Amino acid sequence: MEHRELELFLHLARTLNYGRTSLECHVSAATLTRTIQRLETRAGARLLDRGPRGVVLTADGRRFTAYAEQALALWDDYRAGAGEAADLTGDLRIFATVTACQALLPDLLAPLRAAHPQIRLDVRTGDAAAALARRDEGEVDVAVAGIPRRLPQSMVMRTVAVTDLVLVTSRDGTPDGPFVVPARGLVRDAAYRWFRKTGVKPVIAAEPDGHEALLALVALGCGTGVVPRLVFESSAVRDRLVERPPDPPLEPLTIGLCARRADLHRPLISALWDLRP
Repeated sequence: MEHRELELFLHLARTLNYGRTSLECHVSAATLTRTIQRLETRAGARLLDRGPRGVVLTADGRRFTAYAEQALALWDDYRAGAGEAADLTGDLRIFATVTACQALLPDLLAPLRAAHPQIRLDVRTGDAAAALARRDEGEVDVAVAGIPRRLPQSMVMRTVAVTDLVLVTSRDGTPDGPFVVPARGLVRDAAYRWFRKTGVKPVIAAEPDGHEALLALVALGCGTGVVPRLVFESSAVRDRLVERPPDPPLEPLTIGLCARRADLHRPLISALWDLRP
């Protein structure tokens, strides 16, 4: 079977949404449908059912998912030259926020780059809140992300950094005004736990998607922002901002390198995991 067909099937098995898989994998809906039909013909069984509640995997579909994951992992091992670590090649897909790319990735990836210069690093950026989902859905191999209190059993983590959460305002702002918090994610959750702990009933001025956008709004005087210190110290608008120490302190954020537990045997991921910056 073509590896691309297996990749499309696995993406659909994760999303259970033909439209989303079609969009994110850059194939037409008709092409995706024909691909699944070909796989079902070769497997001799129905792999997915479409019902009134959406798409579901059949029992054969779940078995085929395990086969497809193993087949692609073996192919990755072959392409990477398993057993010849000194000659590792292939693509390593990494997700990190813009701040993590600038502040953490150079030190994190330098040992891998030095030991295996033929590995091609495919770095993708986006909203911090989507990091683990991007890894869990198979869009990337590893993610540099904030770590929740409970990590899914399927994931493993190695701590990369620990950063405080801080309150910041524009230079002429006050900490008593409205708040600017992320629209989703760990920092938002920590902010609301702090609000409850301190008895603050926050007026929310804005809820941007990313920390960088949040700081831009704070610099414009929209309110007091809640961000990781790492983001604040790396920001291009830092000279327009002032840190306001929270009392009591906000809980710190642990940033880790995350991968699927089942992927640690893959040569490229194992090489990154075993090296220390």
